[in-house]
Formats: sequence, C-alpha cells, structure tokens
Amino acid sequence: MSDRTETVAEIRDLRVEIDGRAIVDGVHLRVRPGMVTALVGASGSGKTTTGLALLGEYPAGARVTGEVRLAEGGLVGYVPQHPAAVLNPARRVSALLDDIARPQVRALPPAERRAAARELVLRALSDAQLPDAKALLRRYPHQLSGGQQQRVVLAQALLLGARVVVADEPTTGQDALTKDRIVDQLAAVTARGIAVVLLSHDLDVVRALADEVLVMRAGRVVESGPVARLWRYPRHEWTRRLLDAQRAAPPDETRTGAGQPVLEVRHLTAVHGRTTVLRAPHLTLHPGECLAVMGRSGSGKTTLARCLAGLHRDHDGELLLDGTTLPRSLRHRSRAQLAAVQYVFQDTRAAFDEHRPVLDQVARTAVRLRGADERAAREEALTTLDSLGLAEEPAHRLPGELSGGELQRAALARALLAHPRVLICDEITSGLDTVTRRGILDLLAGLLRDRDDLSLVLITHDRETARIAHRVAVVDVGELAGEGRARQVLTP
Repeated sequence: MSDRTETVAEIRDLRVEIDGRAIVDGVHLRVRPGMVTALVGASGSGKTTTGLALLGEYPAGARVTGEVRLAEGGLVGYVPQHPAAVLNPARRVSALLDDIARPQVRALPPAERRAAARELVLRALSDAQLPDAKALLRRYPHQLSGGQQQRVVLAQALLLGARVVVADEPTTGQDALTKDRIVDQLAAVTARGIAVVLLSHDLDVVRALADEVLVMRAGRVVESGPVARLWRYPRHEWTRRLLDAQRAAPPDETRTGAGQPVLEVRHLTAVHGRTTVLRAPHLTLHPGECLAVMGRSGSGKTTLARCLAGLHRDHDGELLLDGTTLPRSLRHRSRAQLAAVQYVFQDTRAAFDEHRPVLDQVARTAVRLRGADERAAREEALTTLDSLGLAEEPAHRLPGELSGGELQRAALARALLAHPRVLICDEITSGLDTVTRRGILDLLAGLLRDRDDLSLVLITHDRETARIAHRVAVVDVGELAGEGRARQVLTP
C-alpha cells in the first residue's frame, strides 16, 4: 500500500490569465497516492484548467504563475471530457492501444512480444469496464458510443502506468450502471496506489468516490474539505447551491400529446456495416411534447436520434414528418425539412467552428435555412441568446472562450433560429454542473410551455433529466424495449 501522507503531485498558488482575465486564481492542490481529490463547480470555474496544469498544459496565450510539482516518476494520465478529440479517427482501437503496450514488452523475446502486448491491452480494456474487448479492437473510434470512447481513453491512461490519473468528467454521458462501474474502476485504481484527480459535475459520483473535495467558482477555491463534511455541513453559499440544484422539475401534465404526430417512426432498422444496431418498430412524437429516449451507453439511443436528424442514413423503415416521408440523408432533405428537425450535439465544442465568433455561427442558421438577411439574423440571434441567458459580450467571443454551459446555450439558440418543429437534444446536460444543468432543463421546459409548435426529443441516460419529459422510450441492446408516461416509467 502507498503512504497516503506523501504527495505525488502538488499545485501551489496557481494563477492562469488570458488577456488579463484570471481563469484560475491562487489555487492550491495536494494529490496523494491512493486517494481521490475531486474538483467541483460550475462550467468555467477553472476545474479543467487546474487539472491540465498537472500535465503542464495551459490555454494558448496564457500567462501562468505559481508552481506545479510532480514526484519523481510521477507520470500523469488524462481522461478528457470529450474523448473523440484525442482518438485518431483513422486508426482502429487495437492500433491506438498497441502503440502504448509495445514499448512495455520490448525486453521479451521477439516471438512473445505481440501476444504479451495484446494481453496488456485486453487487461486494460477489462479494467476500464469494456466488455467484449476483442470485438471492440476491430472498430474505429466513430463506431463506438461516447461512453465506449471514454473508456478506451481510460484504458490508454492505465496502459501508460500513470501514478496520477486526471479524470475530466469520466461519467459524462454514461448510464447509471456504467457510472457504477466507472466508480468501481476508479476505486480499484486508487487501491493500487494511483492518485485520481476527479473533475466532475456529477455530485453523486463525487460523493461515492472522493476523499477530498475542492469547490471552485470563478477560478478560486471557495471551500474544501473531506467529502462527508462538505455534504453534511457546507459552509459556502455556492456549495449549498450546487447541492440543492440536483433535481429536475416535473413536466406540464396538461400537454397530453393528442392529435396527429409531428414525427413518426415505422419499422426502423439501423445498421453499422453488417451489424444491426437498432430496431424500433413504432414510435411517435406529438406537437408540444417532450419524449425522453433512455438507455445504457451503446444501447442505440443516439443512433435513433441521428436517424431522425438524417445523420445516419444506413437504415430501413420510414420516418414521417407531419405525415410526409423524410429522406434518410440530410443531403436529400429540403431546406424546410432541414429547418424542421434540428439536432443539438452532446459535444458542443466539436459542433462549432473554433475560428468564427459564436454570434456569427448562430445567426448563420437563419440565413441558410430560412433565407433571412444577415442584419435581421444577427438581431434575432442576439435576442434569442439573451433569452437563453447568454449576454451579448460572450456571444462575440470565439467558442473556445466560452464555458460549457455558455456554449450549450449558444447551441440551443443556433438550433432555435431554424424555427424547428422538432428539437433533438443528445445528452446536452450530461457534462454540466448541477446549477447549469438545472438552468438548461428549465430553459427546455420553458420552450415547450411557450411554443405550441415545438416538440422535443431528449436523449439521456439520466433519470433526473428525463423527469422533464411527458413520455419515456427505453432502448436496450439495440431494441426499443418499451415506452410510457414518464412518471410511470421512472418510478423506482
């Protein structure tokens, strides 16, 4: 067992400035072997910047003062919030992991190296809670669900033999069962004497896993201490707000979803290559209704959403919008059909052009899909952004300068400028803190109350998020397993 009194990494008085604005200000952090230190706070509070400092990585153009120390041999592994960004899309999973494993078996005779490297890879995938590892090795990253991608990156960190693992939202987009497995895995990592720095919005996971918690706001640590003390006796107002904002509000039950469906699925069968990944015999969405689609990571719920949006064309069956057949592919949909069904992605950063101001990209939707002139489109964009809680000043920034919550509001505004009939939201709250998450859910509920012509498909693994829905459809192992009213399906 490692000595928990020693320090494997330490940050002293860290200050990170960009254009004279401090995004981290005076942070102290001690990382001990075999312990989980959690950083919690709203989007933009400085958690990720602090965690990346342990790897010696900072935002471009940042002015950094303070000190970061690593113990001798203190290799730091990193599991990012958006794993697709660090997985080479042109290489199979086996190649990505073999590159890390091969140097570790060079001392063996040449005839034994390949088998030994593969054994290391399979063990790391198993430790990362990835079943059917041999089949996954043949796939490319885009053929994995978000949860599977995240666990492949965790396997990379384990293969590296890191003494510290910085886990940035490792349970983002995961179903409850997979969250439990990730908690178990990270607990097993610490049992081997590896330190974990957990950056998380998921307070349930933090409570289950962390030893010490640092609560951050606006770049500063406003409260810290053992997890049990913080939960029972929070001292700072912001800590209390985070803990109080976990539950979503129930939907307006007067929205019964009567009349002709705005969207209908008939005999849908979707495939990846030759593998059937989803069967949905029948599913409807009515005007003014919120339908939550729930299921484990990799169950097929995102494939369903992508079929509806024309982003996954490899399917049979029929999709109907107001009783008229929708073409399978975006390329064959009319401008009106493109505007009618809008998709808001889980990874909003990947969905924005990093080189263009956010306002320009939001306004462009109205120009491209509705034929609005540019001046009117910018005015409508500013009004919509303001109504969603994003002021004009951050709207003029580049996407990389906005927090996750701010960028999620911008993504919603961009979709709304198309004046859609159907808004598909794919795990859009899974990477947000409880306060920001509650704000986004309240925004969605308010949109449904205020607009009779808007319907919502909410892809989620989270029961609390699904509580804003009128109905819930459950997808399990590629099959539409059932549906019903939310208050019935979500009853424990």
